[in-house]
Amino acid sequence: MARDALKLLARRIGARLKKRSLKLATAESCTGGWIAQAVTSVSGSSGWFDRGFVTYSNEAKKELLGVRERTLSRHGAVSRETAKEMAAGALARSRAQVSIAVTGVAGPRGGTPTRWRASPGASGAAGRGCAGSR
Repeated sequence: MARDALKLLARRIGARLKKRSLKLATAESCTGGWIAQAVTSVSGSSGWFDRGFVTYSNEAKKELLGVRERTLSRHGAVSRETAKEMAAGALARSRAQVSIAVTGVAGPRGGTPTRWRASPGASGAAGRGCAGSR
């Protein structure tokens, strides 16, 4: 996604969150904080962005977000289950009401074609796979 398109998306999300008096937290693995950077590049984002967690290693996922060892050993770091726990952990460890979690493999030499995103909401966490680059 081009930088301008990403910034536009961050602005749109921010406007919706601000209108509803909601705050966002991010839990990122393979993106390494890229989502948080896009969000904080938007003027006024401090009104709707609480914090971001960069949890590249499994240890960081467990320590910072409370992802269970059992989930990681059973499903792996790149899974819907891990993304759900990352998103839930970001909510539990922040003052946000909305979170997004991204996990996958996207190294400099390539990676997995699918990354998982999960965003807990009023009815629980919903995850989905998505193709593409970081």
